Amino acid sequence: MSAEREQELLEENARLRQEIALLRQKVDLLVKRIFGASSEKLDARQLELLLEGSSPGKPCGPELAAEATRRSKAESAPSKSKPTRPRLPEHLPCVEEIVDPLPVQAEPDAWRYIGQETSEQLDYEPARFLRRRLIRRKYVKRGEVDAVPVIAPLPPVLQERCIAAPGLLAQVIVSRYCDHLPFYRQEQIYATRHGVSLPRQTLGRWADLCADSLGLIYREINAGVVGSGYIQMDETPIEYLVPGNKKTEIGYLWVCNRPGGDVVFHWQVSRAAKCVEKIIPVEFRGIIQCDGYAGYRSFAQSEKLEGQIRLAACYAHARRKFIEAKEQAPRIVVWLLGQIGHLYAIEGRLREQRAGPRLRQAMRAAQSRPIHERIHRALVRLKIKKRYLPQSSLGKAIDYALGQWNGLGVFLEDGRVEIDNNLIENAIRPTAIGKKNWLFVGDADAGQRGAILYTIVENCRRRRLDPYAYLRDVLTKLPTLTNQQIKHWTPHAYARRLRSEQQLQAAS
Repeated sequence: MSAEREQELLEENARLRQEIALLRQKVDLLVKRIFGASSEKLDARQLELLLEGSSPGKPCGPELAAEATRRSKAESAPSKSKPTRPRLPEHLPCVEEIVDPLPVQAEPDAWRYIGQETSEQLDYEPARFLRRRLIRRKYVKRGEVDAVPVIAPLPPVLQERCIAAPGLLAQVIVSRYCDHLPFYRQEQIYATRHGVSLPRQTLGRWADLCADSLGLIYREINAGVVGSGYIQMDETPIEYLVPGNKKTEIGYLWVCNRPGGDVVFHWQVSRAAKCVEKIIPVEFRGIIQCDGYAGYRSFAQSEKLEGQIRLAACYAHARRKFIEAKEQAPRIVVWLLGQIGHLYAIEGRLREQRAGPRLRQAMRAAQSRPIHERIHRALVRLKIKKRYLPQSSLGKAIDYALGQWNGLGVFLEDGRVEIDNNLIENAIRPTAIGKKNWLFVGDADAGQRGAILYTIVENCRRRRLDPYAYLRDVLTKLPTLTNQQIKHWTPHAYARRLRSEQQLQAAS
Protein backbone atom coordinates (compact mmCIF):
# COMPACT_ATOMS: atom_id res chain seq x y z
CA MET A 1 0.00 0.00 0.00
CA SER A 2 1.35 3.38 -0.95
CA ALA A 3 2.11 6.06 1.61
CA GLU A 4 -0.44 8.41 0.07
CA ARG A 5 -3.19 5.79 0.33
CA GLU A 6 -2.24 5.07 3.92
CA GLN A 7 -2.40 8.79 4.76
CA GLU A 8 -5.86 9.07 3.15
CA LEU A 9 -7.11 6.13 5.22
CA LEU A 10 -5.72 7.65 8.41
CA GLU A 11 -7.42 10.98 7.68
CA GLU A 12 -10.70 9.24 6.86
CA ASN A 13 -10.42 7.22 10.06
CA ALA A 14 -9.90 10.38 12.11
CA ARG A 15 -12.84 12.06 10.40
CA LEU A 16 -15.11 9.10 11.05
CA ARG A 17 -14.07 9.00 14.68
CA GLN A 18 -15.03 12.64 15.07
CA GLU A 19 -18.34 12.04 13.34
CA ILE A 20 -19.08 9.03 15.57
CA ALA A 21 -18.29 11.10 18.66
CA LEU A 22 -20.64 13.87 17.54
CA LEU A 23 -23.42 11.41 16.74
CA ARG A 24 -23.03 9.75 20.13
CA GLN A 25 -23.39 13.12 21.81
CA LYS A 26 -26.56 13.82 19.86
CA VAL A 27 -28.02 10.40 20.68
CA ASP A 28 -27.19 10.80 24.37
CA LEU A 29 -28.77 14.27 24.37
CA LEU A 30 -31.90 12.96 22.64
CA VAL A 31 -32.24 10.10 25.15
CA LYS A 32 -31.85 12.55 28.04
CA ARG A 33 -34.51 14.87 26.66
CA ILE A 34 -36.98 12.03 26.20
CA PHE A 35 -36.32 9.88 29.26
CA GLY A 36 -34.19 12.02 31.57
CA ALA A 37 -35.19 14.15 34.54
CA SER A 38 -36.26 17.70 33.82
CA SER A 39 -34.32 19.26 36.70
CA GLU A 40 -31.21 21.24 35.81
CA LYS A 41 -29.80 21.26 39.34
CA LEU A 42 -26.54 19.49 40.16
CA ASP A 43 -26.22 17.41 43.30
CA ALA A 44 -23.48 18.60 45.66
CA ARG A 45 -21.96 15.09 45.84
CA GLN A 46 -21.81 14.89 42.05
CA LEU A 47 -19.96 18.21 41.94
CA GLU A 48 -17.40 16.97 44.45
CA LEU A 49 -16.85 13.67 42.63
CA LEU A 50 -16.38 15.38 39.28
CA LEU A 51 -13.90 17.83 40.75
CA GLU A 52 -11.99 15.14 42.65
CA GLY A 53 -8.25 15.57 42.27
CA SER A 54 -8.54 18.87 40.39
CA SER A 55 -6.54 20.82 42.96
CA PRO A 56 -4.15 19.91 45.79
CA GLY A 57 -5.19 20.05 49.38
CA LYS A 58 -8.77 18.93 48.72
CA PRO A 59 -10.23 15.86 50.46
CA CYS A 60 -10.44 12.67 48.41
CA GLY A 61 -11.57 9.08 48.82
CA PRO A 62 -13.51 8.43 52.07
CA GLU A 63 -12.87 12.00 53.24
CA LEU A 64 -14.50 13.31 50.02
CA ALA A 65 -17.56 11.12 50.52
CA ALA A 66 -17.92 12.24 54.14
CA GLU A 67 -17.51 15.89 53.17
CA ALA A 68 -20.08 15.56 50.37
CA THR A 69 -22.55 13.85 52.71
CA ARG A 70 -22.07 16.55 55.33
CA ARG A 71 -22.66 19.32 52.78
CA SER A 72 -25.69 17.57 51.33
CA LYS A 73 -27.28 17.22 54.78
CA ALA A 74 -26.49 20.83 55.62
CA GLU A 75 -28.08 22.07 52.41
CA SER A 76 -31.14 19.88 52.74
CA ALA A 77 -31.82 20.88 56.37
CA PRO A 78 -34.67 23.39 56.56
CA SER A 79 -33.62 26.84 57.72
CA LYS A 80 -36.93 27.59 59.43
CA SER A 81 -39.66 25.34 60.74
CA LYS A 82 -42.82 25.71 58.69
CA PRO A 83 -46.08 26.26 60.56
CA THR A 84 -48.27 23.20 60.59
CA ARG A 85 -51.48 23.49 58.61
CA PRO A 86 -54.80 22.24 59.93
CA ARG A 87 -55.68 18.79 58.68
CA LEU A 88 -58.89 20.11 57.12
CA PRO A 89 -59.35 23.69 55.86
CA GLU A 90 -61.20 25.76 58.46
CA HIS A 91 -63.06 27.91 55.93
CA LEU A 92 -65.12 25.01 54.54
CA PRO A 93 -68.80 24.75 55.58
CA CYS A 94 -69.43 22.05 58.15
CA VAL A 95 -72.26 19.52 57.97
CA GLU A 96 -72.79 17.81 61.33
CA GLU A 97 -74.17 14.32 61.64
CA ILE A 98 -75.03 12.92 65.08
CA VAL A 99 -74.75 9.17 65.54
CA ASP A 100 -76.20 7.67 68.77
CA PRO A 101 -75.82 4.03 69.93
CA LEU A 102 -78.69 1.69 69.14
CA PRO A 103 -79.67 1.21 72.85
CA VAL A 104 -79.95 5.00 73.24
CA GLN A 105 -82.08 5.23 70.13
CA ALA A 106 -84.40 2.55 71.54
CA GLU A 107 -84.81 4.19 75.00
CA PRO A 108 -83.63 7.83 74.84
CA ASP A 109 -85.21 8.74 78.23
CA ALA A 110 -83.22 6.06 80.04
CA TRP A 111 -79.84 7.57 79.15
CA ARG A 112 -78.01 10.74 80.21
CA TYR A 113 -75.73 12.61 77.80
CA ILE A 114 -72.23 13.10 79.32
CA GLY A 115 -70.00 14.08 76.36
CA GLN A 116 -69.02 13.36 72.80
CA GLU A 117 -66.19 12.31 70.52
CA THR A 118 -65.76 14.08 67.20
CA SER A 119 -64.10 12.89 63.97
CA GLU A 120 -63.98 14.72 60.64
CA GLN A 121 -63.72 13.71 57.00
CA LEU A 122 -63.33 15.77 53.85
CA ASP A 123 -66.31 15.26 51.53
CA TYR A 124 -67.24 16.54 48.09
CA GLU A 125 -70.46 17.25 46.23
CA PRO A 126 -70.24 17.55 42.43
CA ALA A 127 -71.28 20.74 40.70
CA ARG A 128 -74.83 21.03 39.45
CA PHE A 129 -76.78 22.75 36.72
CA LEU A 130 -79.84 24.82 37.54
CA ARG A 131 -82.51 26.74 35.69
CA ARG A 132 -82.39 30.41 36.60
CA ARG A 133 -85.91 31.65 35.98
CA LEU A 134 -86.36 35.42 35.90
CA ILE A 135 -89.94 36.41 36.64
CA ARG A 136 -90.88 40.01 35.83
CA ARG A 137 -94.25 40.82 37.29
CA LYS A 138 -96.52 43.39 35.64
CA TYR A 139 -98.41 46.06 37.55
CA VAL A 140 -101.15 48.61 36.84
CA LYS A 141 -101.93 51.50 39.09
CA ARG A 142 -105.07 51.16 41.14
CA GLY A 143 -107.90 53.26 39.86
CA GLU A 144 -106.33 53.74 36.41
CA VAL A 145 -107.88 50.99 34.32
CA ASP A 146 -106.60 52.29 30.98
CA ALA A 147 -103.04 52.94 32.16
CA VAL A 148 -100.07 51.16 30.54
CA PRO A 149 -98.79 48.23 32.66
CA VAL A 150 -95.44 48.68 34.39
CA ILE A 151 -92.78 45.96 34.18
CA ALA A 152 -89.08 45.91 35.13
CA PRO A 153 -86.67 45.88 32.18
CA LEU A 154 -84.50 42.88 31.46
CA PRO A 155 -81.04 43.14 33.03
CA PRO A 156 -78.22 43.75 30.52
CA VAL A 157 -76.64 40.58 29.10
CA LEU A 158 -73.72 39.81 26.82
CA GLN A 159 -76.02 38.52 24.06
CA GLU A 160 -79.76 38.66 23.72
CA ARG A 161 -81.63 35.34 23.99
CA CYS A 162 -78.45 33.48 25.03
CA ILE A 163 -79.40 30.65 27.40
CA ALA A 164 -76.00 30.64 29.14
CA ALA A 165 -75.80 32.65 32.36
CA PRO A 166 -72.46 34.18 33.43
CA GLY A 167 -71.80 31.29 35.82
CA LEU A 168 -72.07 28.71 33.03
CA LEU A 169 -69.94 30.81 30.66
CA ALA A 170 -67.27 31.09 33.35
CA GLN A 171 -67.34 27.34 33.92
CA VAL A 172 -66.87 26.60 30.20
CA ILE A 173 -63.87 28.97 29.99
CA VAL A 174 -62.23 27.65 33.16
CA SER A 175 -62.71 24.03 32.07
CA ARG A 176 -61.07 24.69 28.70
CA TYR A 177 -58.30 27.19 29.46
CA CYS A 178 -57.54 26.41 33.11
CA ASP A 179 -58.39 22.70 33.51
CA HIS A 180 -57.45 21.91 29.86
CA LEU A 181 -60.65 20.04 28.98
CA PRO A 182 -61.49 20.08 25.26
CA PHE A 183 -65.03 21.01 24.32
CA TYR A 184 -65.89 17.46 23.30
CA ARG A 185 -64.97 16.19 26.78
CA GLN A 186 -67.06 18.91 28.38
CA GLU A 187 -69.93 17.86 26.14
CA GLN A 188 -69.60 14.27 27.35
CA ILE A 189 -69.34 15.26 31.01
CA TYR A 190 -72.43 17.47 30.90
CA ALA A 191 -74.47 14.82 29.08
CA THR A 192 -73.48 11.74 31.10
CA ARG A 193 -73.17 13.24 34.60
CA HIS A 194 -75.79 15.98 34.52
CA GLY A 195 -78.19 15.01 31.75
CA VAL A 196 -77.68 18.33 29.93
CA SER A 197 -77.04 18.31 26.18
CA LEU A 198 -74.64 21.07 25.14
CA PRO A 199 -73.03 20.44 21.73
CA ARG A 200 -69.36 21.33 21.42
CA GLN A 201 -70.22 23.82 18.66
CA THR A 202 -72.38 25.70 21.15
CA LEU A 203 -69.58 25.69 23.73
CA GLY A 204 -67.21 27.07 21.09
CA ARG A 205 -69.60 29.88 20.22
CA TRP A 206 -69.92 30.77 23.89
CA ALA A 207 -66.12 30.92 24.15
CA ASP A 208 -66.10 33.28 21.16
CA LEU A 209 -68.70 35.43 22.87
CA CYS A 210 -66.63 35.63 26.07
CA ALA A 211 -63.43 36.41 24.16
CA ASP A 212 -65.13 39.24 22.26
CA SER A 213 -66.61 40.65 25.46
CA LEU A 214 -63.31 40.45 27.35
CA GLY A 215 -61.40 42.09 24.50
CA LEU A 216 -61.49 45.52 26.20
CA ILE A 217 -59.92 44.10 29.37
CA TYR A 218 -57.37 42.26 27.22
CA ARG A 219 -56.36 45.49 25.48
CA GLU A 220 -56.07 47.26 28.83
CA ILE A 221 -53.71 44.54 30.08
CA ASN A 222 -51.67 44.70 26.87
CA ALA A 223 -51.28 48.48 27.14
CA GLY A 224 -49.93 48.10 30.67
CA VAL A 225 -47.42 45.41 29.66
CA VAL A 226 -45.90 47.09 26.60
CA GLY A 227 -45.95 50.50 28.27
CA SER A 228 -43.55 49.47 31.02
CA GLY A 229 -40.31 49.89 29.03
CA TYR A 230 -39.11 46.37 29.87
CA ILE A 231 -40.77 43.16 28.74
CA GLN A 232 -39.88 39.52 28.30
CA MET A 233 -40.89 37.75 25.09
CA ASP A 234 -41.16 34.15 23.98
CA GLU A 235 -43.30 32.07 21.65
CA THR A 236 -44.73 28.55 21.58
CA PRO A 237 -46.05 26.60 18.57
CA ILE A 238 -49.67 25.48 18.40
CA GLU A 239 -51.32 23.66 15.50
CA TYR A 240 -54.48 25.04 13.93
CA LEU A 241 -56.91 23.37 11.55
CA VAL A 242 -56.94 24.53 7.93
CA PRO A 243 -60.50 24.56 6.55
CA GLY A 244 -61.23 22.28 3.61
CA ASN A 245 -58.34 19.80 3.59
CA LYS A 246 -58.57 18.50 7.20
CA LYS A 247 -54.90 19.26 7.79
CA THR A 248 -53.17 21.36 10.39
CA GLU A 249 -50.51 24.03 10.15
CA ILE A 250 -48.29 25.60 12.79
CA GLY A 251 -49.27 28.86 14.43
CA TYR A 252 -47.65 30.57 17.41
CA LEU A 253 -48.72 32.07 20.68
CA TRP A 254 -46.37 34.97 21.34
CA VAL A 255 -46.15 35.91 25.00
CA CYS A 256 -45.15 39.27 26.49
CA ASN A 257 -44.46 39.40 30.21
CA ARG A 258 -43.77 42.28 32.57
CA PRO A 259 -41.91 40.86 35.61
CA GLY A 260 -43.88 41.68 38.71
CA GLY A 261 -46.87 42.64 36.56
CA ASP A 262 -49.14 41.14 33.93
CA VAL A 263 -48.65 38.79 31.02
CA VAL A 264 -50.36 38.95 27.63
CA PHE A 265 -50.69 36.38 24.82
CA HIS A 266 -50.78 37.20 21.10
CA TRP A 267 -51.70 34.88 18.22
CA GLN A 268 -49.81 34.83 14.92
CA VAL A 269 -49.84 32.22 12.16
CA SER A 270 -46.05 32.27 11.76
CA ARG A 271 -42.79 32.91 13.58
CA ALA A 272 -41.50 35.51 11.15
CA ALA A 273 -39.78 38.68 12.34
CA LYS A 274 -42.70 40.76 11.07
CA CYS A 275 -44.85 39.19 13.81
CA VAL A 276 -42.78 41.04 16.42
CA GLU A 277 -43.60 44.32 14.64
CA LYS A 278 -47.31 43.55 14.93
CA ILE A 279 -47.02 42.83 18.65
CA ILE A 280 -44.66 45.59 19.82
CA PRO A 281 -46.02 49.11 19.17
CA VAL A 282 -43.92 51.53 17.17
CA GLU A 283 -43.55 53.91 20.11
CA PHE A 284 -42.03 51.23 22.38
CA ARG A 285 -38.60 52.14 23.73
CA GLY A 286 -36.72 50.03 26.22
CA ILE A 287 -35.49 46.47 26.83
CA ILE A 288 -36.82 43.20 25.41
CA GLN A 289 -35.54 40.03 27.09
CA CYS A 290 -35.70 37.00 24.80
CA ASP A 291 -33.86 33.94 23.55
CA GLY A 292 -31.42 33.83 20.64
CA TYR A 293 -34.06 33.78 17.87
CA ALA A 294 -32.87 36.03 15.03
CA GLY A 295 -36.31 37.59 14.56
CA TYR A 296 -35.90 39.69 17.70
CA ARG A 297 -32.51 40.93 16.56
CA SER A 298 -33.88 41.88 13.13
CA PHE A 299 -36.70 43.81 14.77
CA ALA A 300 -34.40 45.66 17.19
CA GLN A 301 -31.95 46.62 14.43
CA SER A 302 -34.56 47.89 11.98
CA GLU A 303 -34.08 51.41 10.65
CA LYS A 304 -37.32 52.87 11.97
CA LEU A 305 -36.41 52.01 15.57
CA GLU A 306 -32.98 53.66 15.30
CA GLY A 307 -31.44 51.56 18.04
CA GLN A 308 -34.04 52.49 20.67
CA ILE A 309 -34.57 48.85 21.70
CA ARG A 310 -31.98 46.81 23.56
CA LEU A 311 -32.09 43.02 23.72
CA ALA A 312 -31.38 41.21 26.98
CA ALA A 313 -30.49 37.51 26.82
CA CYS A 314 -31.46 34.65 29.13
CA TYR A 315 -28.88 32.96 31.36
CA ALA A 316 -31.13 29.90 31.73
CA HIS A 317 -30.84 29.16 28.01
CA ALA A 318 -27.04 29.38 28.17
CA ARG A 319 -26.92 27.20 31.28
CA ARG A 320 -29.19 24.61 29.67
CA LYS A 321 -26.81 24.16 26.75
CA PHE A 322 -23.86 23.60 29.10
CA ILE A 323 -25.88 21.01 31.01
CA GLU A 324 -26.46 19.16 27.73
CA ALA A 325 -22.67 19.11 27.16
CA LYS A 326 -21.76 17.92 30.65
CA GLU A 327 -20.71 14.41 29.66
CA GLN A 328 -18.37 15.66 26.93
CA ALA A 329 -16.16 17.65 29.35
CA PRO A 330 -17.38 17.13 32.93
CA ARG A 331 -14.72 19.17 34.73
CA ILE A 332 -15.03 22.25 32.54
CA VAL A 333 -18.82 22.17 32.40
CA VAL A 334 -19.17 21.63 36.14
CA TRP A 335 -16.91 24.63 36.79
CA LEU A 336 -18.95 26.80 34.42
CA LEU A 337 -22.21 25.64 35.98
CA GLY A 338 -20.81 26.37 39.40
CA GLN A 339 -20.03 29.95 38.39
CA ILE A 340 -23.52 30.40 36.93
CA GLY A 341 -24.87 28.90 40.15
CA HIS A 342 -23.14 31.67 42.11
CA LEU A 343 -25.02 34.23 39.99
CA TYR A 344 -28.32 32.52 40.73
CA ALA A 345 -27.48 32.35 44.44
CA ILE A 346 -27.07 36.13 44.48
CA GLU A 347 -30.40 36.52 42.68
CA GLY A 348 -32.01 34.22 45.24
CA ARG A 349 -30.79 36.36 48.12
CA LEU A 350 -32.09 39.49 46.40
CA ARG A 351 -35.51 37.88 46.03
CA GLU A 352 -35.54 36.92 49.70
CA GLN A 353 -34.78 40.54 50.61
CA ARG A 354 -37.45 41.76 48.16
CA ALA A 355 -34.85 44.14 46.81
CA GLY A 356 -35.89 46.96 44.51
CA PRO A 357 -34.21 47.87 41.21
CA ARG A 358 -31.63 50.19 42.79
CA LEU A 359 -30.46 47.69 45.40
CA ARG A 360 -30.39 44.91 42.82
CA GLN A 361 -28.25 47.00 40.47
CA ALA A 362 -25.81 47.86 43.27
CA MET A 363 -25.51 44.26 44.52
CA ARG A 364 -25.03 42.94 41.01
CA ALA A 365 -22.31 45.50 40.28
CA ALA A 366 -20.41 44.50 43.43
CA GLN A 367 -20.95 40.71 43.43
CA SER A 368 -22.30 39.45 40.11
CA ARG A 369 -20.16 41.41 37.64
CA PRO A 370 -16.81 39.80 38.67
CA ILE A 371 -18.35 36.33 38.25
CA HIS A 372 -19.84 37.30 34.90
CA GLU A 373 -16.46 38.54 33.65
CA ARG A 374 -14.73 35.41 34.96
CA ILE A 375 -17.09 33.23 32.93
CA HIS A 376 -16.37 35.33 29.83
CA ARG A 377 -12.60 34.95 30.17
CA ALA A 378 -12.96 31.19 30.51
CA LEU A 379 -15.20 30.92 27.43
CA VAL A 380 -12.87 33.05 25.31
CA ARG A 381 -9.91 30.91 26.38
CA LEU A 382 -11.78 27.72 25.44
CA LYS A 383 -12.76 29.24 22.10
CA ILE A 384 -9.16 30.27 21.28
CA LYS A 385 -7.69 26.87 22.13
CA LYS A 386 -10.13 25.15 19.72
CA ARG A 387 -10.14 22.00 21.80
CA TYR A 388 -13.80 21.28 21.03
CA LEU A 389 -15.38 20.99 17.61
CA PRO A 390 -17.91 23.71 16.74
CA GLN A 391 -20.53 21.03 16.07
CA SER A 392 -20.00 19.28 19.41
CA SER A 393 -22.32 19.92 22.35
CA LEU A 394 -19.76 21.97 24.24
CA GLY A 395 -18.68 23.83 21.09
CA LYS A 396 -22.28 24.85 20.44
CA ALA A 397 -22.75 25.90 24.07
CA ILE A 398 -19.63 28.09 23.96
CA ASP A 399 -20.63 29.69 20.65
CA TYR A 400 -24.16 30.36 21.91
CA ALA A 401 -22.97 31.98 25.15
CA LEU A 402 -20.39 34.17 23.41
CA GLY A 403 -22.86 35.13 20.69
CA GLN A 404 -25.35 36.26 23.36
CA TRP A 405 -22.76 37.78 25.70
CA ASN A 406 -23.75 41.43 25.33
CA GLY A 407 -27.35 40.51 26.07
CA LEU A 408 -26.38 38.30 29.01
CA GLY A 409 -24.79 41.29 30.73
CA VAL A 410 -27.79 43.63 30.46
CA PHE A 411 -29.18 42.48 33.83
CA LEU A 412 -26.02 43.85 35.49
CA GLU A 413 -26.74 47.36 34.21
CA ASP A 414 -30.48 47.64 34.90
CA GLY A 415 -32.01 46.52 38.20
CA ARG A 416 -35.40 45.89 36.58
CA VAL A 417 -34.05 43.15 34.30
CA GLU A 418 -34.20 39.52 35.44
CA ILE A 419 -31.31 37.11 35.00
CA ASP A 420 -33.43 34.78 32.85
CA ASN A 421 -36.74 34.29 31.09
CA ASN A 422 -38.10 31.66 33.48
CA LEU A 423 -41.10 33.79 34.45
CA ILE A 424 -42.41 33.83 30.91
CA GLU A 425 -41.72 30.11 30.46
CA ASN A 426 -43.84 29.47 33.56
CA ALA A 427 -46.64 31.48 31.95
CA ILE A 428 -46.40 29.39 28.76
CA ARG A 429 -46.47 26.04 30.58
CA PRO A 430 -50.30 25.80 30.92
CA THR A 431 -50.67 26.12 27.15
CA ALA A 432 -48.28 23.19 26.69
CA ILE A 433 -50.44 21.07 28.99
CA GLY A 434 -53.59 22.18 27.20
CA LYS A 435 -52.47 21.38 23.66
CA LYS A 436 -51.65 17.82 24.71
CA ASN A 437 -55.36 17.43 25.41
CA TRP A 438 -57.08 19.43 22.68
CA LEU A 439 -54.21 18.92 20.11
CA PHE A 440 -55.08 21.91 17.89
CA VAL A 441 -57.34 24.95 17.63
CA GLY A 442 -60.29 24.97 15.26
CA ASP A 443 -58.97 27.57 12.80
CA ALA A 444 -56.60 30.49 12.52
CA ASP A 445 -59.16 32.96 13.87
CA ALA A 446 -59.75 30.80 16.96
CA GLY A 447 -56.12 31.32 17.96
CA GLN A 448 -56.75 34.93 19.00
CA ARG A 449 -59.71 33.79 21.08
CA GLY A 450 -57.36 31.46 22.93
CA ALA A 451 -54.82 34.26 23.36
CA ILE A 452 -57.42 36.51 25.02
CA LEU A 453 -58.75 33.86 27.35
CA TYR A 454 -55.30 32.51 28.26
CA THR A 455 -54.32 36.09 29.13
CA ILE A 456 -57.25 36.45 31.52
CA VAL A 457 -56.75 33.05 33.16
CA GLU A 458 -52.97 33.42 33.57
CA ASN A 459 -53.28 36.85 35.17
CA CYS A 460 -55.87 35.45 37.58
CA ARG A 461 -53.37 32.75 38.54
CA ARG A 462 -50.66 35.35 39.12
CA ARG A 463 -52.94 37.34 41.42
CA ARG A 464 -54.06 34.15 43.20
CA LEU A 465 -57.63 34.76 42.13
CA ASP A 466 -60.25 32.08 41.62
CA PRO A 467 -60.68 32.37 37.82
CA TYR A 468 -64.26 31.13 38.01
CA ALA A 469 -65.30 33.76 40.57
CA TYR A 470 -63.53 36.51 38.64
CA LEU A 471 -65.03 35.56 35.27
CA ARG A 472 -68.52 35.18 36.71
CA ASP A 473 -68.39 38.65 38.26
CA VAL A 474 -66.82 40.31 35.21
CA LEU A 475 -69.17 38.69 32.70
CA THR A 476 -72.09 39.82 34.85
CA LYS A 477 -70.87 43.42 35.03
CA LEU A 478 -69.44 43.85 31.52
CA PRO A 479 -72.73 44.79 29.75
CA THR A 480 -73.10 47.82 32.03
CA LEU A 481 -69.47 49.01 32.08
CA THR A 482 -68.19 52.02 30.18
CA ASN A 483 -64.77 52.20 28.52
CA GLN A 484 -63.47 54.33 31.39
CA GLN A 485 -64.52 51.68 33.93
CA ILE A 486 -62.77 48.77 32.20
CA LYS A 487 -59.41 49.52 33.89
CA HIS A 488 -61.04 48.84 37.27
CA TRP A 489 -61.94 45.28 36.25
CA THR A 490 -58.58 43.86 35.18
CA PRO A 491 -57.39 40.93 37.35
CA HIS A 492 -54.84 43.24 39.00
CA ALA A 493 -57.43 45.88 39.93
CA TYR A 494 -59.97 43.21 40.94
CA ALA A 495 -57.47 41.51 43.27
CA ARG A 496 -56.48 44.83 44.85
CA ARG A 497 -60.12 45.72 45.46
CA LEU A 498 -60.77 42.27 46.92
CA ARG A 499 -57.85 42.63 49.36
CA SER A 500 -59.11 46.04 50.45
CA GLU A 501 -62.57 44.64 51.17
CA GLN A 502 -61.08 41.76 53.15
CA GLN A 503 -58.96 44.15 55.21
CA LEU A 504 -62.01 46.29 55.97
CA GLN A 505 -63.97 43.23 57.06
CA ALA A 506 -61.11 42.09 59.27
CA ALA A 507 -60.80 45.55 60.83
CA SER A 508 -64.52 45.72 61.57
